[in-house]
Amino acid sequence: MVNIATDTVPDSERRGLIGALPAPLRPYASLMRLDRPIGTWLLFWPCAWSVALAGVGSRWSLFGWFLLGAFAMRSAGCAYNDLVDRDLDRQVERTRLRPLASKRISLRSAWTLIALLCGLGLVVLLQLEPAAQLVALASIALVAAYPFMKRITWWPQAWLGLVFSWGALVGWPAVTGSLAWPPLLLWLGTVFWVLGYDTLYAVQDKEDDALVGVKSTARLFGSRAPTMVGLFYAFAVAGWAGAVWLVRPDWLALIALVPAALHLTSQSLRADPANGELALALFRSNRFTGLLLFLAMLVVGLSAR
Repeated sequence: MVNIATDTVPDSERRGLIGALPAPLRPYASLMRLDRPIGTWLLFWPCAWSVALAGVGSRWSLFGWFLLGAFAMRSAGCAYNDLVDRDLDRQVERTRLRPLASKRISLRSAWTLIALLCGLGLVVLLQLEPAAQLVALASIALVAAYPFMKRITWWPQAWLGLVFSWGALVGWPAVTGSLAWPPLLLWLGTVFWVLGYDTLYAVQDKEDDALVGVKSTARLFGSRAPTMVGLFYAFAVAGWAGAVWLVRPDWLALIALVPAALHLTSQSLRADPANGELALALFRSNRFTGLLLFLAMLVVGLSAR
């Protein structure tokens, strides 16, 4: 680890969970975003929805394994993203004190951490059915390419949608042993959900992104961002409704989606493209969206068995 002046240490490493750790471990915890678990929840929920919609079977332990896997792979993804973006991060006020951007962690140490986290992910992978293992491994190329998307397309949030929704394709075969149409529709709807909430997240960085030449849907849509978020959320609910209908073709089953749909509607109506703090709060509220949809999928999946 590189020794540097203390004024390059962010406040987040002086307090809370990370601040309670021994000083040498804090930059690594920061690299993994231990103080911001929202990413782990957003990666976990599509896995949990898929397992629940498949009826769980006798494999309730899958929820625990997928949560562990989401933590490991989200942490590894943050470290990898910071490796790729370290030069850009130095130019952005919000990210200039990240461990790699401020050179508090060496590149070799970061790669070692990524390898250890991927090893933990491998342990989780080995708990799954072979079909689920193959589906999970198919996401590697998408994950590896994601950090570069904001340099070449105005739609990096759509690429993140492909990546962060992938668990919807893994959970179902982890229960049933094969893919089917319901998880495909669940995945498609989740892609739009991620596209919506990550557009909200990108609102807070619009000015800095413009300065360094980074593209995003928040910059692309400008003042129309709330409307587009609402449209993406509508497509998300439509995809989820299709998945539910294929599992239990009953109009009553679709009622289970109403709480999540109302929550997403509230987000899009409250969004303000000029208010980054509000956009961040709305983004974070999607962990509650995930819980609402999980309960809906669990009710539908268990009642269809």
